[in-house]
Amino acid sequence: MGDTVVHLHKDTTPAEPSAVTTLTVVPDPAPPAPIPLWVRSGRAVKTAVTHDRTKTTARAVARHGLYVVGGARITARRAWDGKTAARYERFMRTAEAAGDMDAAMEWEERAQRYRDARHRRRMDLLHSPVDAAKGLAVGTGTGIGALVALGVVMAIATKDVTDVVTPLMAVVEFINLLITIVQVVWGPLVTLGPFLALLALWAVGSKQQAAPAWVMPANVRSGEGEPITPSIVVKALRDLGVPALRNAIKEMGDAGASMLGPIRIAGCGVEVDVTLPSGVATNEVQGKRRKLAENLTRHEHEVFIAIPEAARTVRLWIADSGALDEPIGPSPLVTDETLTADYKKGRAPWGQDLRGDAALLSLYQRHLLITGLSNQGKTAALRSLALWASLDRRVEFRIADLKGAGDWAMFDGLATVLIQGPTDEHVIEATEMVEGLVEEMNRRIAARQADPTMVFEPLIGIVDEAQVAFMCPAVDDEKRPYGGSKAVSRYFMAVRKVHNQGRVVDVLMYEGTQDPTDQNLPKLVREGAHTRASLALGTEAQAVMALGEKAVNGGAAPHLLRQGLDKGTLVVASDGIEIPKGQSSITVRTHFIGDDDAKAITDRAKALRNGVTTLHTVQRGEQRDPLADILAVIGDAPRLLTLDILKRLAALNEDAYGDWTFGDLKRVLEAEGEEPKKSNGRMAVHRDHVLRALANRDADGSASASE
Repeated sequence: MGDTVVHLHKDTTPAEPSAVTTLTVVPDPAPPAPIPLWVRSGRAVKTAVTHDRTKTTARAVARHGLYVVGGARITARRAWDGKTAARYERFMRTAEAAGDMDAAMEWEERAQRYRDARHRRRMDLLHSPVDAAKGLAVGTGTGIGALVALGVVMAIATKDVTDVVTPLMAVVEFINLLITIVQVVWGPLVTLGPFLALLALWAVGSKQQAAPAWVMPANVRSGEGEPITPSIVVKALRDLGVPALRNAIKEMGDAGASMLGPIRIAGCGVEVDVTLPSGVATNEVQGKRRKLAENLTRHEHEVFIAIPEAARTVRLWIADSGALDEPIGPSPLVTDETLTADYKKGRAPWGQDLRGDAALLSLYQRHLLITGLSNQGKTAALRSLALWASLDRRVEFRIADLKGAGDWAMFDGLATVLIQGPTDEHVIEATEMVEGLVEEMNRRIAARQADPTMVFEPLIGIVDEAQVAFMCPAVDDEKRPYGGSKAVSRYFMAVRKVHNQGRVVDVLMYEGTQDPTDQNLPKLVREGAHTRASLALGTEAQAVMALGEKAVNGGAAPHLLRQGLDKGTLVVASDGIEIPKGQSSITVRTHFIGDDDAKAITDRAKALRNGVTTLHTVQRGEQRDPLADILAVIGDAPRLLTLDILKRLAALNEDAYGDWTFGDLKRVLEAEGEEPKKSNGRMAVHRDHVLRALANRDADGSASASE
């Protein structure tokens, strides 16, 4: 038998592997070193000290302790004012700082009278001890005598001699009782007295909030909900950074509030007039609007500074925190379906002023310009005025919307011309529309010269996004540009002519434009508008372009409105809106009227009319069919006054019908066997008669063709 070898240990010789896998053994990380106890304790203490609850508690403790200190200071000052002439001295310094020498002399006289009266009181004190001793002796003797007399009366009544001293002994016992009560109460009173005094001082300091701002609650430190008081306004002015103003207020002391008029509630805020001290100009305060607002714990857009008529005076309007971020209510045009308009005597409900009062704008014989940055509510503000005017059936509209987004689509069937689109072709049509306004204006002027008593119905031309027209590079066949701001520009010159003479014959021009510059809104055009309104703008220079230098110098600041947040908020300069006396502009938060509501309003306006044919292009220089055009302008109305037909024909094609008279209209109808008839005493043309004339003409034409 062969020997068998048994291996007691595993063979460690590696076999020939097909692949070798290398394993890297990563040792376990060393355990972290223990954090020393002093480090852990320090962190715990830091966490406890910096915790919000700890800060709040510490702030509360410090606040109430400082209320006592502040109350003691206020009480001491009141006592000092009551015992000295310090109050009068402050009032004198205030009057001198304000330059009011008459008031200063009056306070000096009052101070002298106070000193004289105080001197007499002090002199009286020299004699008062002797007088008091005499009075006490006389009073004591008189009292004892009265008590003894009373005792004698009692003794006689009771026949007991001892009753003579009974009243006197009763008084002695009463005095003894009072002494006993004082002995019992005196100890606790002495103990509690200081605490009661501290409580009284704390109450004074708490009421006046006599503690530094850093210990006050968070809402007080931030000014949230803080009412506007005279002391807050004076402090805000003092810290404005105007040295002359700061020094004058320091000299005035607490009487700095004498600069202020009464603080009046005005809408969603308050209003106060501030008479500035001598040496401080109003523009120095105007130029620091942001800092003043922050000193009043308000945002910049929540403080408005105007210049009233009074010399050296600024008028501050300070909104309640967050009030201007709340929307205003809907327009009366939406809520009142019975509302009508009167172009001549009425006023359009445009929105609300900052005081919350209704802002009403008169449109009568006033050209209008509204400008602002894009997407701020310009079209909505302009359209709301047109919607109100549409409720007066006498008003005719010719509209060019050079945005073409459908913002004016609801005027289809209401406006006699409606152009919608941003292309050069649309600008050409808009230019010809404005030139049509000029021709109608000239016709009315000629008619007025012939008959000074003639009255015309209002004609309003509206060009929205007018900057597209001014920037248009297109030229006509004679190489005259449609856009631009020179005398050869057709659009520019047409607008200027309407501005110059259109008002007196009720031909008006309304323009809305974006981001004004000298290129897209020429100076002569913007200055021709009687009502100028601006939404948020980028710079003060643009604000001057939009509203004029006088309005901006008077406090108008559309460039300080917040883009995107103050949508629909306009700064308006116009004599057609009620502006507070002494101010050059007013800020209006306009009502927003959506497309659906606008369509409902125009439907009501259409119901007031006999039917309007809207032209979507301005066609000129082509052969016309007068009879067909007469039928077109009558529309769906059963009959239409001849005067209205002539107006609509002129709007349809100024070249063909601009010079037409009643005789021309009668001639065309009589040639077809029809003529105008009287209706309610006025000449009118019946739609059925025109249809019959067209049918007869077509029948005659067919018969001639068949022959």
